[in-house]
Amino acid sequence: MLTKYGYDNAIPMLIIGFSLILLSGFVLQNAWSWISAILGIIIILFTLWFFRDPQRIIPSSAISDHSIIIAPADGKIVEIIEMEEKEFFKGKARQISIFLSPLDVHVNRSPVSGTVEFYRYMQGDYMVAWHPKASELNEQSRIGVQNEFGKVFFKQITGVLARRIVCTVKQGDVLETGEQIGMMKFGSRMDIILPLDAEILVHKDERTRGGETIIARLKK
Repeated sequence: MLTKYGYDNAIPMLIIGFSLILLSGFVLQNAWSWISAILGIIIILFTLWFFRDPQRIIPSSAISDHSIIIAPADGKIVEIIEMEEKEFFKGKARQISIFLSPLDVHVNRSPVSGTVEFYRYMQGDYMVAWHPKASELNEQSRIGVQNEFGKVFFKQITGVLARRIVCTVKQGDVLETGEQIGMMKFGSRMDIILPLDAEILVHKDERTRGGETIIARLKK
């Protein structure tokens, strides 16, 4: 199943892929036919893979307990650090960073239930997404959620290949844990920023599955 957030890219790419295959059968001859057919197949397979939207089962504990934080994206945890957050927390906080390769599922989900009290889209650079400065300098959407247990701040951040962020969230929305909020196209990063006293349940280099992996718990 293709994600609705990718139709604007996926449909033209599929048309190009099938056109190249048809071109190889009816117009081109010899070696060019094989090249055109192979290129068309590669484009189709990459499109179906990148824009896939697999079903995820949200942990029942995260649905009933709003202190539980789940991974908002598939990928690899590249940082768990203490940092100074100036927009939403306005003080020291703890950051978990997840790097998404072009092969990961790129549909993003809300890591927590609560009300969106902060939203900001920021234009910026396109540094490699795993670089520590990408969290502040790259193009990104910043989302701050408040619930009965505290604040959670998370960012959709572009990388070298990612050139577009899709985010359906706006200030005042009420999000549910695991709810889809958009996607980042062609490799990127997500930061989840939590209070210092949050219990971190993952470690660096661990892989996450968006909507399924429990990564932290807010202090009750």
